Amino acid sequence: MHRALYRKWRPMTFDEVCGQEHITSILKYETANSKFSHAYLFCGSRGTGKTTCAKLLARAVNCLSPRYGNPCGECEACRSILDGSATDVLEMDAASNNGVENIRDIRDEVVYSPSSLRYRVYIVDEVHMLSGSAFNALLKTLEEPPAHVVFILATTELHKLPATIISRCQRFDFRRLTVPVITERLAAVANAEHIPLEENAAIRIARIAQGGMRDALSLLELCAGGDRAVTEAVVREVTGASSREQLAETVSAIAQRDCATLFAIVDEVVTSSRNISIFWQDLIAFYRDMLVMLSTPDAPRYLDLTANEAEQLSALAARFDRETILNHTKHLENALAAMQRSGSIKRMCAELALIRLCDPRLDSSADALLNRIADLERRLALLAAGSPIPTEQAAPTAIPVPAEPSISAKEEMSAAPTPEPSPAATGDTAGAVQLHTLPAWPEVIDQLRQKDPALSSFLQRAKAAQDSAGCVIVRVNNPFMLTMIDRPVNRDLLLAALADQLSAPPAGLRFEVSTPDIQLPDDDIFTAIEEN
Repeated sequence: MHRALYRKWRPMTFDEVCGQEHITSILKYETANSKFSHAYLFCGSRGTGKTTCAKLLARAVNCLSPRYGNPCGECEACRSILDGSATDVLEMDAASNNGVENIRDIRDEVVYSPSSLRYRVYIVDEVHMLSGSAFNALLKTLEEPPAHVVFILATTELHKLPATIISRCQRFDFRRLTVPVITERLAAVANAEHIPLEENAAIRIARIAQGGMRDALSLLELCAGGDRAVTEAVVREVTGASSREQLAETVSAIAQRDCATLFAIVDEVVTSSRNISIFWQDLIAFYRDMLVMLSTPDAPRYLDLTANEAEQLSALAARFDRETILNHTKHLENALAAMQRSGSIKRMCAELALIRLCDPRLDSSADALLNRIADLERRLALLAAGSPIPTEQAAPTAIPVPAEPSISAKEEMSAAPTPEPSPAATGDTAGAVQLHTLPAWPEVIDQLRQKDPALSSFLQRAKAAQDSAGCVIVRVNNPFMLTMIDRPVNRDLLLAALADQLSAPPAGLRFEVSTPDIQLPDDDIFTAIEEN
Protein backbone atom coordinates (compact mmCIF):
# COMPACT_ATOMS: atom_id res chain seq x y z
CA MET A 1 0.00 0.00 0.00
CA HIS A 2 1.29 3.46 -0.91
CA ARG A 3 2.36 5.66 2.01
CA ALA A 4 2.33 9.43 1.78
CA LEU A 5 5.77 11.04 1.77
CA TYR A 6 5.19 12.90 5.03
CA ARG A 7 4.45 9.55 6.75
CA LYS A 8 7.18 7.61 4.98
CA TRP A 9 9.82 10.20 5.87
CA ARG A 10 8.69 10.90 9.43
CA PRO A 11 11.89 11.23 11.57
CA MET A 12 12.88 8.09 13.45
CA THR A 13 15.20 9.83 15.95
CA PHE A 14 15.41 13.25 17.59
CA ASP A 15 18.47 14.00 15.47
CA GLU A 16 16.40 13.74 12.28
CA VAL A 17 13.84 16.35 13.40
CA CYS A 18 14.46 19.50 11.36
CA GLY A 19 14.59 23.00 12.76
CA GLN A 20 13.60 22.21 16.38
CA GLU A 21 17.02 21.69 17.95
CA HIS A 22 16.08 23.87 20.94
CA ILE A 23 13.49 21.20 21.84
CA THR A 24 15.08 17.93 20.73
CA SER A 25 18.32 18.65 22.62
CA ILE A 26 16.38 18.93 25.90
CA LEU A 27 14.29 15.83 25.23
CA LYS A 28 17.42 13.82 24.41
CA TYR A 29 19.09 14.92 27.66
CA GLU A 30 16.05 14.10 29.77
CA THR A 31 15.55 10.62 28.30
CA ALA A 32 19.27 9.81 28.38
CA ASN A 33 19.41 10.65 32.09
CA SER A 34 15.91 9.39 33.01
CA LYS A 35 14.89 12.88 34.14
CA PHE A 36 11.84 13.30 31.98
CA SER A 37 8.70 15.04 33.19
CA HIS A 38 5.33 13.47 33.98
CA ALA A 39 3.50 15.86 31.57
CA TYR A 40 4.58 17.70 28.42
CA LEU A 41 2.81 20.37 26.39
CA PHE A 42 3.85 20.73 22.72
CA CYS A 43 2.42 23.84 21.05
CA GLY A 44 3.00 25.38 17.63
CA SER A 45 1.60 25.68 14.12
CA ARG A 46 0.77 22.65 12.00
CA GLY A 47 3.45 20.47 10.45
CA THR A 48 6.29 21.61 12.72
CA GLY A 49 6.95 18.26 14.46
CA LYS A 50 4.69 18.14 17.54
CA THR A 51 3.19 14.70 16.93
CA THR A 52 6.50 13.38 15.62
CA CYS A 53 8.32 14.40 18.79
CA ALA A 54 5.51 13.00 20.93
CA LYS A 55 5.86 9.58 19.29
CA LEU A 56 9.65 9.75 19.54
CA LEU A 57 9.38 10.60 23.24
CA ALA A 58 6.98 7.68 23.81
CA ARG A 59 9.53 5.32 22.25
CA ALA A 60 12.52 6.93 23.97
CA VAL A 61 11.15 6.54 27.52
CA ASN A 62 10.33 2.88 26.83
CA CYS A 63 13.39 1.98 24.72
CA LEU A 64 15.42 -0.92 26.13
CA SER A 65 18.71 0.32 24.65
CA PRO A 66 18.51 4.09 23.98
CA ARG A 67 21.38 5.73 22.08
CA TYR A 68 22.31 9.12 23.52
CA GLY A 69 18.66 9.84 24.25
CA ASN A 70 17.38 8.59 20.89
CA PRO A 71 15.20 5.47 20.60
CA CYS A 72 17.08 2.60 18.98
CA GLY A 73 14.17 1.55 16.79
CA GLU A 74 15.25 -2.08 17.01
CA CYS A 75 14.26 -3.36 20.45
CA GLU A 76 10.95 -5.04 21.12
CA ALA A 77 9.47 -1.95 22.77
CA CYS A 78 10.36 0.34 19.83
CA ARG A 79 9.05 -2.15 17.28
CA SER A 80 5.74 -2.64 19.08
CA ILE A 81 5.18 1.11 19.31
CA LEU A 82 6.10 1.58 15.64
CA ASP A 83 3.69 -1.09 14.38
CA GLY A 84 0.90 0.11 16.70
CA SER A 85 0.60 -3.09 18.73
CA ALA A 86 1.73 -1.54 22.03
CA THR A 87 -1.36 -1.16 24.22
CA ASP A 88 0.50 1.05 26.72
CA VAL A 89 0.92 3.94 24.25
CA LEU A 90 -2.46 5.52 23.56
CA GLU A 91 -3.06 8.31 21.03
CA MET A 92 -6.28 10.25 21.40
CA ASP A 93 -7.68 12.95 19.14
CA ALA A 94 -9.36 15.47 21.42
CA ALA A 95 -11.24 16.95 18.47
CA SER A 96 -13.50 13.88 18.35
CA ASN A 97 -13.07 12.66 21.96
CA ASN A 98 -13.58 15.88 23.88
CA GLY A 99 -16.16 14.88 26.45
CA VAL A 100 -15.70 14.48 30.17
CA GLU A 101 -16.47 10.74 29.88
CA ASN A 102 -13.34 10.26 27.71
CA ILE A 103 -11.13 11.87 30.37
CA ARG A 104 -12.80 9.81 33.10
CA ASP A 105 -11.85 6.65 31.20
CA ILE A 106 -8.21 7.81 31.19
CA ARG A 107 -8.39 8.70 34.89
CA ASP A 108 -9.67 5.21 35.69
CA GLU A 109 -6.98 3.52 33.58
CA VAL A 110 -3.86 5.29 34.88
CA VAL A 111 -3.95 3.43 38.18
CA TYR A 112 -3.06 0.18 36.41
CA SER A 113 0.57 -0.70 35.68
CA PRO A 114 1.73 -1.00 32.04
CA SER A 115 1.14 -4.42 30.54
CA SER A 116 4.35 -4.78 28.51
CA LEU A 117 6.28 -1.49 28.56
CA ARG A 118 7.93 0.45 31.34
CA TYR A 119 5.69 3.52 31.02
CA ARG A 120 2.13 4.09 29.97
CA VAL A 121 2.12 7.12 27.61
CA TYR A 122 -0.97 9.15 26.69
CA ILE A 123 -0.65 11.39 23.60
CA VAL A 124 -3.59 13.83 23.39
CA ASP A 125 -3.61 15.71 20.10
CA GLU A 126 -5.53 19.00 19.61
CA VAL A 127 -6.01 19.14 23.37
CA HIS A 128 -7.52 22.63 23.15
CA MET A 129 -10.72 20.98 21.81
CA LEU A 130 -11.54 19.44 25.22
CA SER A 131 -14.61 20.80 26.96
CA GLY A 132 -14.39 22.79 30.17
CA SER A 133 -15.63 19.87 32.28
CA ALA A 134 -13.10 17.57 30.59
CA PHE A 135 -10.27 19.94 31.52
CA ASN A 136 -11.50 19.97 35.11
CA ALA A 137 -11.56 16.18 35.20
CA LEU A 138 -7.98 16.07 33.89
CA LEU A 139 -6.48 18.56 36.36
CA LYS A 140 -5.79 16.35 39.38
CA THR A 141 -4.58 13.38 37.33
CA LEU A 142 -2.30 15.63 35.26
CA GLU A 143 -0.76 17.20 38.35
CA GLU A 144 -0.03 13.97 40.28
CA PRO A 145 -0.16 10.98 37.95
CA PRO A 146 1.23 7.58 38.97
CA ALA A 147 5.00 7.17 38.45
CA HIS A 148 4.47 4.90 35.45
CA VAL A 149 2.38 7.43 33.43
CA VAL A 150 3.53 10.18 31.05
CA PHE A 151 1.13 12.65 29.45
CA ILE A 152 2.01 14.42 26.18
CA LEU A 153 -0.45 17.13 25.12
CA ALA A 154 -0.25 18.76 21.69
CA THR A 155 -2.10 21.86 20.45
CA THR A 156 -2.03 24.45 17.69
CA GLU A 157 -3.99 26.99 19.75
CA LEU A 158 -2.29 27.49 23.09
CA HIS A 159 -4.47 30.47 24.04
CA LYS A 160 -7.51 28.17 24.35
CA LEU A 161 -5.94 26.11 27.13
CA PRO A 162 -6.70 26.98 30.78
CA ALA A 163 -3.75 28.35 32.71
CA THR A 164 -4.23 25.54 35.23
CA ILE A 165 -3.41 22.98 32.52
CA ILE A 166 -0.40 24.90 31.14
CA SER A 167 1.14 25.34 34.59
CA ARG A 168 1.11 21.57 35.21
CA CYS A 169 3.11 20.73 32.07
CA GLN A 170 6.62 21.19 30.76
CA ARG A 171 5.93 23.47 27.80
CA PHE A 172 7.78 23.45 24.45
CA ASP A 173 7.06 25.95 21.67
CA PHE A 174 7.65 24.58 18.19
CA ARG A 175 8.81 27.23 15.72
CA ARG A 176 7.86 27.56 12.08
CA LEU A 177 10.56 26.04 9.90
CA THR A 178 12.62 28.43 7.78
CA VAL A 179 12.73 28.26 3.99
CA PRO A 180 16.36 26.98 3.89
CA VAL A 181 15.55 24.17 6.36
CA ILE A 182 12.52 23.02 4.36
CA THR A 183 14.38 23.36 1.06
CA GLU A 184 17.23 21.17 2.30
CA ARG A 185 14.83 18.50 3.52
CA LEU A 186 12.87 18.54 0.26
CA ALA A 187 16.07 18.08 -1.72
CA ALA A 188 17.07 15.08 0.43
CA VAL A 189 13.66 13.42 0.10
CA ALA A 190 13.48 14.09 -3.65
CA ASN A 191 16.93 12.60 -4.13
CA ALA A 192 16.01 9.47 -2.19
CA GLU A 193 12.71 9.10 -4.05
CA HIS A 194 14.36 9.78 -7.44
CA ILE A 195 12.18 12.85 -8.05
CA PRO A 196 13.82 15.49 -10.32
CA LEU A 197 13.51 18.69 -8.30
CA GLU A 198 14.79 22.12 -9.35
CA GLU A 199 16.22 24.36 -6.64
CA ASN A 200 13.84 27.23 -7.47
CA ALA A 201 10.90 24.83 -7.30
CA ALA A 202 12.00 23.63 -3.86
CA ILE A 203 12.25 27.24 -2.66
CA ARG A 204 8.80 27.99 -4.06
CA ILE A 205 7.30 24.95 -2.29
CA ALA A 206 9.00 25.94 0.97
CA ARG A 207 7.52 29.44 0.79
CA ILE A 208 4.03 28.15 0.07
CA ALA A 209 4.27 25.71 3.01
CA GLN A 210 4.62 28.68 5.39
CA GLY A 211 6.85 26.89 7.87
CA GLY A 212 5.16 23.46 7.83
CA MET A 213 7.22 20.43 6.78
CA ARG A 214 4.16 18.20 6.33
CA ASP A 215 2.59 20.69 3.90
CA ALA A 216 5.86 20.94 2.00
CA LEU A 217 6.24 17.16 1.58
CA SER A 218 2.58 16.78 0.59
CA LEU A 219 2.98 19.50 -2.03
CA LEU A 220 6.17 17.89 -3.35
CA GLU A 221 4.33 14.60 -3.78
CA LEU A 222 1.45 16.37 -5.53
CA CYS A 223 3.75 18.20 -7.95
CA ALA A 224 5.68 14.99 -8.72
CA GLY A 225 2.49 13.18 -9.75
CA GLY A 226 2.57 11.85 -13.31
CA ASP A 227 6.27 10.99 -13.08
CA ARG A 228 7.40 14.46 -14.14
CA ALA A 229 10.20 16.76 -13.08
CA VAL A 230 9.22 19.30 -10.46
CA THR A 231 9.97 22.76 -11.86
CA GLU A 232 8.89 26.19 -10.69
CA ALA A 233 6.35 26.33 -13.52
CA VAL A 234 4.87 23.01 -12.38
CA VAL A 235 4.56 24.30 -8.81
CA ARG A 236 2.77 27.43 -10.02
CA GLU A 237 0.46 25.33 -12.18
CA VAL A 238 -0.45 22.92 -9.37
CA THR A 239 -0.89 25.50 -6.60
CA GLY A 240 -2.22 28.40 -8.65
CA ALA A 241 0.46 30.65 -7.18
CA SER A 242 1.71 33.64 -9.15
CA SER A 243 5.27 34.09 -10.29
CA ARG A 244 7.24 36.89 -8.69
CA GLU A 245 7.74 38.39 -12.16
CA GLN A 246 3.98 38.68 -12.65
CA LEU A 247 3.55 40.29 -9.23
CA ALA A 248 6.36 42.74 -10.00
CA GLU A 249 4.72 43.55 -13.34
CA THR A 250 1.42 44.22 -11.55
CA VAL A 251 2.98 46.57 -9.01
CA SER A 252 4.95 48.35 -11.73
CA ALA A 253 1.74 48.88 -13.72
CA ILE A 254 0.07 50.34 -10.62
CA ALA A 255 3.00 52.72 -10.14
CA GLN A 256 2.78 53.80 -13.81
CA ARG A 257 -1.03 53.87 -13.65
CA ASP A 258 -1.14 51.60 -16.67
CA CYS A 259 -4.71 50.31 -16.56
CA ALA A 260 -4.40 48.40 -19.85
CA THR A 261 -1.62 46.18 -18.45
CA LEU A 262 -3.57 45.56 -15.25
CA PHE A 263 -6.66 44.42 -17.17
CA ALA A 264 -4.43 42.09 -19.21
CA ILE A 265 -2.88 40.58 -16.06
CA VAL A 266 -6.29 39.93 -14.46
CA ASP A 267 -7.51 38.40 -17.73
CA GLU A 268 -4.47 36.09 -17.83
CA VAL A 269 -5.09 34.95 -14.24
CA VAL A 270 -8.76 34.25 -14.91
CA THR A 271 -8.38 32.53 -18.30
CA SER A 272 -5.59 30.29 -16.98
CA SER A 273 -8.10 28.83 -14.46
CA ARG A 274 -6.03 29.98 -11.50
CA ASN A 275 -7.71 31.10 -8.32
CA ILE A 276 -7.69 34.89 -8.37
CA SER A 277 -7.93 34.94 -4.56
CA ILE A 278 -4.54 33.22 -4.34
CA PHE A 279 -3.10 35.75 -6.80
CA TRP A 280 -4.55 38.51 -4.62
CA GLN A 281 -2.99 37.09 -1.46
CA ASP A 282 0.38 36.91 -3.23
CA LEU A 283 -0.03 40.56 -4.26
CA ILE A 284 -0.73 41.60 -0.66
CA ALA A 285 2.37 39.66 0.44
CA PHE A 286 4.39 41.52 -2.22
CA TYR A 287 3.21 44.85 -0.79
CA ARG A 288 4.24 43.63 2.66
CA ASP A 289 7.72 42.89 1.32
CA MET A 290 7.94 46.41 -0.15
CA LEU A 291 6.89 47.91 3.19
CA VAL A 292 9.62 45.93 4.95
CA MET A 293 12.13 47.10 2.34
CA LEU A 294 11.21 50.76 2.97
CA SER A 295 10.99 50.48 6.75
CA THR A 296 14.27 48.88 7.77
CA PRO A 297 17.85 48.82 6.47
CA ASP A 298 18.07 45.16 7.49
CA ALA A 299 15.20 44.09 5.21
CA PRO A 300 16.87 40.91 3.77
CA ARG A 301 16.80 39.44 7.28
CA TYR A 302 12.98 39.40 7.19
CA LEU A 303 12.55 38.47 3.51
CA ASP A 304 13.19 35.06 1.94
CA LEU A 305 14.53 36.45 -1.34
CA THR A 306 17.44 35.87 -3.66
CA ALA A 307 19.83 38.73 -4.42
CA ASN A 308 18.13 39.46 -7.76
CA GLU A 309 14.66 39.39 -6.19
CA ALA A 310 15.77 41.73 -3.40
CA GLU A 311 17.22 44.16 -5.94
CA GLN A 312 14.00 44.12 -7.99
CA LEU A 313 11.90 44.61 -4.86
CA SER A 314 14.04 47.55 -3.73
CA ALA A 315 13.63 49.29 -7.11
CA LEU A 316 9.84 48.88 -7.02
CA ALA A 317 9.53 49.95 -3.38
CA ALA A 318 11.42 53.16 -4.16
CA ARG A 319 8.53 54.22 -6.42
CA PHE A 320 6.14 54.42 -3.45
CA ASP A 321 6.15 55.90 0.02
CA ARG A 322 5.00 54.04 3.11
CA GLU A 323 1.68 55.93 3.32
CA THR A 324 0.80 54.87 -0.23
CA ILE A 325 1.78 51.24 0.39
CA LEU A 326 -0.35 51.08 3.54
CA ASN A 327 -3.29 52.68 1.74
CA HIS A 328 -2.95 50.28 -1.21
CA THR A 329 -2.71 47.30 1.14
CA LYS A 330 -5.91 48.35 2.88
CA HIS A 331 -7.73 48.49 -0.48
CA LEU A 332 -6.33 45.08 -1.46
CA GLU A 333 -7.50 43.54 1.82
CA ASN A 334 -10.98 45.04 1.39
CA ALA A 335 -11.13 43.64 -2.15
CA LEU A 336 -10.07 40.19 -0.88
CA ALA A 337 -12.86 40.28 1.71
CA ALA A 338 -15.31 41.25 -1.05
CA MET A 339 -14.13 38.32 -3.19
CA GLN A 340 -14.85 35.90 -0.36
CA ARG A 341 -18.45 37.04 0.06
CA SER A 342 -21.14 34.77 -1.31
CA GLY A 343 -22.19 35.65 -4.84
CA SER A 344 -19.40 38.13 -5.47
CA ILE A 345 -17.69 38.29 -8.87
CA LYS A 346 -14.01 37.99 -8.07
CA ARG A 347 -12.77 39.34 -11.39
CA MET A 348 -14.87 42.48 -11.09
CA CYS A 349 -13.73 43.04 -7.49
CA ALA A 350 -10.10 42.76 -8.57
CA GLU A 351 -10.44 45.09 -11.56
CA LEU A 352 -12.32 47.78 -9.62
CA ALA A 353 -9.72 47.69 -6.83
CA LEU A 354 -6.80 48.00 -9.26
CA ILE A 355 -8.45 50.97 -11.02
CA ARG A 356 -8.85 52.70 -7.65
CA LEU A 357 -5.16 52.16 -6.94
CA CYS A 358 -4.28 53.72 -10.31
CA ASP A 359 -6.40 56.84 -9.87
CA PRO A 360 -6.47 58.23 -6.30
CA ARG A 361 -9.23 60.67 -7.33
CA LEU A 362 -11.67 57.74 -7.39
CA ASP A 363 -11.14 57.14 -3.68
CA SER A 364 -12.89 59.56 -1.33
CA SER A 365 -11.71 57.99 1.92
CA ALA A 366 -9.83 60.05 4.49
CA ASP A 367 -6.63 58.06 3.97
CA ALA A 368 -6.75 58.65 0.21
CA LEU A 369 -7.33 62.39 0.67
CA LEU A 370 -4.37 62.59 3.06
CA ASN A 371 -2.19 60.81 0.49
CA ARG A 372 -3.28 63.23 -2.23
CA ILE A 373 -2.53 66.24 -0.03
CA ALA A 374 0.90 64.80 0.77
CA ASP A 375 1.50 64.26 -2.95
CA LEU A 376 0.56 67.86 -3.75
CA GLU A 377 2.88 69.12 -1.04
CA ARG A 378 5.74 67.12 -2.54
CA ARG A 379 5.01 68.43 -6.02
CA LEU A 380 4.91 72.04 -4.78
CA ALA A 381 8.23 71.51 -3.04
CA LEU A 382 9.71 70.15 -6.28
CA LEU A 383 8.36 73.11 -8.27
CA ALA A 384 9.79 75.59 -5.78
CA ALA A 385 13.17 73.87 -5.98
CA GLY A 386 13.10 73.74 -9.77
CA SER A 387 13.26 69.92 -9.78
CA PRO A 388 11.33 67.74 -12.26
CA ILE A 389 8.13 66.12 -11.07
CA PRO A 390 8.25 62.28 -11.19
CA THR A 391 6.27 60.87 -14.08
CA GLU A 392 4.44 58.44 -11.77
CA GLN A 393 2.55 61.40 -10.33
CA ALA A 394 1.11 62.35 -13.72
CA ALA A 395 -2.51 61.77 -14.69
CA PRO A 396 -3.51 58.14 -15.22
CA THR A 397 -2.92 56.90 -18.73
CA ALA A 398 -6.40 55.40 -18.87
CA ILE A 399 -8.07 58.81 -18.48
CA PRO A 400 -8.54 60.67 -21.78
CA VAL A 401 -6.24 63.64 -22.23
CA PRO A 402 -8.07 66.86 -23.21
CA ALA A 403 -7.54 68.23 -26.72
CA GLU A 404 -5.96 71.35 -25.26
CA PRO A 405 -3.97 70.18 -22.21
CA SER A 406 -3.29 72.59 -19.40
CA ILE A 407 0.15 74.16 -19.24
CA SER A 408 1.83 73.64 -15.91
CA ALA A 409 3.59 76.48 -14.17
CA LYS A 410 6.93 74.76 -14.51
CA GLU A 411 6.55 74.26 -18.27
CA GLU A 412 5.63 77.91 -18.81
CA MET A 413 8.61 79.08 -16.72
CA SER A 414 11.05 76.89 -18.69
CA ALA A 415 9.56 77.72 -22.10
CA ALA A 416 9.05 81.46 -21.74
CA PRO A 417 11.89 84.00 -21.67
CA THR A 418 12.26 86.38 -18.77
CA PRO A 419 9.29 88.71 -19.26
CA GLU A 420 9.73 92.38 -19.97
CA PRO A 421 7.40 94.88 -18.29
CA SER A 422 3.92 94.22 -19.66
CA PRO A 423 2.63 96.65 -22.31
CA ALA A 424 -0.72 96.60 -20.55
CA ALA A 425 0.92 97.90 -17.42
CA THR A 426 2.98 100.59 -19.17
CA GLY A 427 0.19 101.76 -21.43
CA ASP A 428 1.92 100.58 -24.65
CA THR A 429 -0.34 97.92 -26.16
CA ALA A 430 1.52 97.46 -29.44
CA GLY A 431 2.48 93.80 -29.83
CA ALA A 432 0.90 92.79 -26.50
CA VAL A 433 -1.34 89.79 -25.97
CA GLN A 434 -4.86 91.17 -26.27
CA LEU A 435 -6.91 89.89 -23.35
CA HIS A 436 -10.46 91.00 -22.66
CA THR A 437 -12.58 90.74 -19.59
CA LEU A 438 -15.54 88.37 -19.33
CA PRO A 439 -18.49 90.39 -18.04
CA ALA A 440 -20.60 87.24 -18.04
CA TRP A 441 -18.20 85.30 -15.75
CA PRO A 442 -20.45 85.70 -12.63
CA GLU A 443 -23.40 84.35 -14.66
CA VAL A 444 -21.26 81.40 -15.80
CA ILE A 445 -20.46 80.56 -12.16
CA ASP A 446 -24.14 80.88 -11.16
CA GLN A 447 -25.15 78.47 -13.93
CA LEU A 448 -22.50 75.96 -12.85
CA ARG A 449 -23.58 76.22 -9.22
CA GLN A 450 -26.82 74.47 -10.11
CA LYS A 451 -25.04 71.53 -11.78
CA ASP A 452 -21.77 71.22 -9.83
CA PRO A 453 -21.51 73.31 -6.63
CA ALA A 454 -17.95 72.11 -5.95
CA LEU A 455 -16.71 73.23 -9.37
CA SER A 456 -18.38 76.62 -9.06
CA SER A 457 -16.77 77.21 -5.64
CA PHE A 458 -13.32 76.62 -7.13
CA LEU A 459 -14.02 78.81 -10.18
CA GLN A 460 -15.30 81.63 -7.98
CA ARG A 461 -11.71 82.05 -6.73
CA ALA A 462 -10.26 81.92 -10.25
CA LYS A 463 -9.59 84.69 -12.80
CA ALA A 464 -10.96 84.48 -16.34
CA ALA A 465 -10.18 86.36 -19.55
CA GLN A 466 -10.54 85.86 -23.31
CA ASP A 467 -7.81 86.42 -25.88
CA SER A 468 -8.23 87.88 -29.36
CA ALA A 469 -8.61 84.39 -30.88
CA GLY A 470 -11.64 83.68 -28.70
CA CYS A 471 -9.93 81.22 -26.34
CA VAL A 472 -11.00 81.51 -22.69
CA ILE A 473 -8.14 81.44 -20.17
CA VAL A 474 -8.92 80.45 -16.56
CA ARG A 475 -6.14 81.13 -14.08
CA VAL A 476 -6.09 79.61 -10.57
CA ASN A 477 -3.91 80.33 -7.56
CA ASN A 478 -2.31 76.96 -6.78
CA PRO A 479 -1.73 73.48 -8.27
CA PHE A 480 -4.35 71.93 -5.97
CA MET A 481 -7.10 74.05 -7.53
CA LEU A 482 -5.78 73.14 -10.98
CA THR A 483 -5.96 69.42 -10.12
CA MET A 484 -9.55 69.73 -8.91
CA ILE A 485 -10.75 71.79 -11.91
CA ASP A 486 -8.85 70.50 -14.94
CA ARG A 487 -10.83 67.34 -15.64
CA PRO A 488 -12.66 66.30 -18.82
CA VAL A 489 -16.11 66.40 -17.21
CA ASN A 490 -15.42 69.85 -15.75
CA ARG A 491 -14.21 71.11 -19.13
CA ASP A 492 -17.47 70.01 -20.74
CA LEU A 493 -19.61 71.70 -18.09
CA LEU A 494 -17.63 74.95 -18.27
CA LEU A 495 -17.63 75.09 -22.08
CA ALA A 496 -21.42 74.56 -22.11
CA ALA A 497 -21.94 77.35 -19.58
CA LEU A 498 -19.64 79.72 -21.51
CA ALA A 499 -21.50 78.97 -24.75
CA ASP A 500 -24.80 79.84 -23.04
CA GLN A 501 -23.58 83.10 -21.46
CA LEU A 502 -21.27 84.50 -24.15
CA SER A 503 -22.39 86.05 -27.42
CA ALA A 504 -20.33 83.47 -29.32
CA PRO A 505 -19.08 80.01 -28.22
CA PRO A 506 -15.44 80.13 -27.05
CA ALA A 507 -12.80 78.97 -29.52
CA GLY A 508 -11.06 77.00 -26.79
CA LEU A 509 -10.42 76.65 -23.07
CA ARG A 510 -7.13 76.73 -21.17
CA PHE A 511 -6.40 76.34 -17.46
CA GLU A 512 -3.28 77.86 -15.91
CA VAL A 513 -1.81 78.18 -12.45
CA SER A 514 -0.13 81.20 -10.89
CA THR A 515 1.08 81.39 -7.30
CA PRO A 516 2.86 84.23 -5.46
CA ASP A 517 6.13 82.30 -5.80
CA ILE A 518 5.60 81.41 -9.47
CA GLN A 519 4.55 84.30 -11.69
CA LEU A 520 3.55 83.72 -15.31
CA PRO A 521 4.45 86.23 -18.05
CA ASP A 522 1.00 87.77 -18.44
CA ASP A 523 -0.03 87.87 -14.76
CA ASP A 524 0.14 91.64 -14.86
CA ILE A 525 -2.33 91.66 -17.76
CA PHE A 526 -4.87 89.80 -15.57
CA THR A 527 -4.18 92.31 -12.82
CA ALA A 528 -4.80 95.19 -15.24
CA ILE A 529 -8.07 93.59 -16.37
CA GLU A 530 -9.23 93.26 -12.76
CA GLU A 531 -8.33 96.87 -12.02
CA ASN A 532 -10.22 98.07 -15.08
